[in-house]
Amino acid sequence: MCHLHAGGNLYREIPDEDCVALLKQCIDILRLYPHTIDVRPTVFAVPTRDEGLPEDLLPRLDILTDAYQELIEQDANNKVLGEPEDYYQLYSHEQLIELSEREQVAIPSTVDEWMIPVARYLDLNKVKFPLIVVQEYGWNIFRLAASAKLALEEYDNAHVFTETAVQKVVPVDCENCTNADHHVTKWRIDYQQIDSQEHASQPESIEVDYLVNACGFRTGVIDDMVGVEVTRMVEFKSSYVTHWGDAGGQIPEIIVYGQRGTPEGMAQLTPYPGGYFQIHGMSKAITLFDDGLVASSEDSAQPKLPQQYVHYIEDGWDKVPLQARSQQAIEYVAKFVPTFNSARTVGNALYGGQQIPGQDDTLRVADVSLYSNIRYARAENVKASSTLIAADQIVNELTDLGLIENDTPMNRSRYAHEWSYLVHNDSLAVDEVARELAEQRGFPIAMAHVNHSIREVALDDLTPANA
Repeated sequence: MCHLHAGGNLYREIPDEDCVALLKQCIDILRLYPHTIDVRPTVFAVPTRDEGLPEDLLPRLDILTDAYQELIEQDANNKVLGEPEDYYQLYSHEQLIELSEREQVAIPSTVDEWMIPVARYLDLNKVKFPLIVVQEYGWNIFRLAASAKLALEEYDNAHVFTETAVQKVVPVDCENCTNADHHVTKWRIDYQQIDSQEHASQPESIEVDYLVNACGFRTGVIDDMVGVEVTRMVEFKSSYVTHWGDAGGQIPEIIVYGQRGTPEGMAQLTPYPGGYFQIHGMSKAITLFDDGLVASSEDSAQPKLPQQYVHYIEDGWDKVPLQARSQQAIEYVAKFVPTFNSARTVGNALYGGQQIPGQDDTLRVADVSLYSNIRYARAENVKASSTLIAADQIVNELTDLGLIENDTPMNRSRYAHEWSYLVHNDSLAVDEVARELAEQRGFPIAMAHVNHSIREVALDDLTPANA
């Protein structure tokens, strides 16, 4: 995770309505986690080898601009991506040539200044014009984890169990259990805590009135325990962390479109502070894997990833294949940014299993499946920006079932975006936790920071009415 898909412009293949949904979700999640965002534009380029044209993207961008304008009219505080008329801009070959002759600005403040390094470093003979610049920002995974941790600590009734394995989920109070339309009103979760030395504690259990399954790529394990049949896929993917000391200052994110899964898949160069860059190359030699996409079966809702990828997820990458794929990622980006060939691998990757509900591996928008009769919900978020919308659906379900009240101060605060944790935690507090998380996981500390944070216009507006 590295990119706030505020419009879904990385995905030429998805419907316009999904792009609008992603835009709305991203604005919502940005207002919840403002200290996680790195404010810089994303540059989209169609390579000369591609059948598509930049002009093909313009109708969708106009739809997104109008949608953004409507969201601002609904709530002025939704204006978090700049002015609607600046949501996207086009740059011709002539403009790029002119910009390439300017001196690079170490800390850009205008779109033209952001485009100077693009004009200087991108091989302009390998891309079609115009280039498209969109206000899709960076999204920092370390700062997101830190913000979520700080937010959860605000709630006395939120208990987080890490290093804990669910062993069994069983219905406690069940009516007509042998029938397809049976009803469950309580679940028992049997779990066991396991420390880093693999020492297991005594098994424990807890009873709950409602069960939410948000287990990521292992969601199917709980589905099997609950007894619901689901069709889904899981895809193992990886991006690679590199260091490039020759950028000359801050640069925007650069996307070069391509056909997914082919040797000419999309290239994505994502900047972090300190000269670090995250690379995606959507070919099976870099980010994707020949046997990395698996599906559920008639016997189980849980797709079975090859054991090698499960090993990577649980224990970390093996050094040799990590080095090889990282170097291939550098070389792939260097086809379009030639001076990037001086970048070096640093032995880090951001990777994992991505859940994909259904049978469409291009799906990028998903949320919640509700099983009201058994008080069970499954949240499958292909993109992290879907999580707040998913939570809303579950809260509505809990309200309909009479488990929580309809009009609570906390629920009103959610829709007003009055997040109490933001009153008690500023960017520096997020910095501290994010650095700890990056260090614990062996990543460069610089990656826990952002180059340009969202300006806090008025923290007073975030103060709950009863504070």
